[in-house]
Amino acid sequence: MSALALSGAIEAGLLFSLVALGVYLSFRVLSFPDLTVDGSFPLGAAATAVAIVHGINPFLATAIGTLSGCCAGFVSAYLNVRFKILNLLAGILTMVALYSINLRVMGRPNISLYGEETIFTPFAEILDFGLWTTSAVLLVIALAMKFFVDWFLGTQVGLALRASGENPVMARAQSVDNGRMTIVGMTLSNGLVGLAGALFAQSQGVADVSLGIGTIVTGLAALIIGETLFGSIKVAWATFGCLIGAVLYRLFIAAALSAGFLGIQAQDLNLVTAIVVAVAVILSQARRNSRFKLWPRLRRLFPQPQPQKG
Repeated sequence: MSALALSGAIEAGLLFSLVALGVYLSFRVLSFPDLTVDGSFPLGAAATAVAIVHGINPFLATAIGTLSGCCAGFVSAYLNVRFKILNLLAGILTMVALYSINLRVMGRPNISLYGEETIFTPFAEILDFGLWTTSAVLLVIALAMKFFVDWFLGTQVGLALRASGENPVMARAQSVDNGRMTIVGMTLSNGLVGLAGALFAQSQGVADVSLGIGTIVTGLAALIIGETLFGSIKVAWATFGCLIGAVLYRLFIAAALSAGFLGIQAQDLNLVTAIVVAVAVILSQARRNSRFKLWPRLRRLFPQPQPQKG
């Protein structure tokens, strides 16, 4: 694998680690199977690209893209909470609607950002990392979002959010508004995805209406790989696994496409993606099963001393 391919894979992995963090909030914390991300990712890219092309500061444009993702998540959650639409269906409806909205926002299928100033432009002038300048900036942003999610889930609202996703009945008994927690969690989740889309458009120099295809698969793959390596019990380790899982996932894809002896070509990307996700799920289940099987064996090997009578 060339240095250019390696830097590109790491850069893409850091970008999609934000998607993985968003998927972690919706799938793991809220137990909300959310397909909105396939629409909120290109929405963040589209809103940011249009803002930059119209002369808005790139940092403010990135914030606009992030808020656009938040709005998409809010709509999905509101459809579920207010109108009692099945969560999966609510996400699908929003995702389908966002395809047309993204076309409306951009006015055409894609927008080029080549030659435009992005948030990476000032860092390219300050840092002298060559191919790794964008990756270094994305690493700082990904770590900042990871620590933000860790902090948020440790606050009173975050604990209520986790309780609502883990056991809604118990949370309701503790005066937690499950509907409100769903809206908060989904808004934050898709805000992270919108941020990823905004950064993706600026790093790749283009925003396209088809960017969101397969975004949910990538986020889930990164999440599952991270859980396989680091577990999912502690929040800090789970969010760290999202970052590592996303980078490893993109490295696997890049390595597979670069291995000429395997005969894999660019059109085989979806096949490679499906295989990587399937292997990650199998390893995750094997890890979980072996954990439960190992404990009884350890107890038999190291029996607890029985209290003496009398």
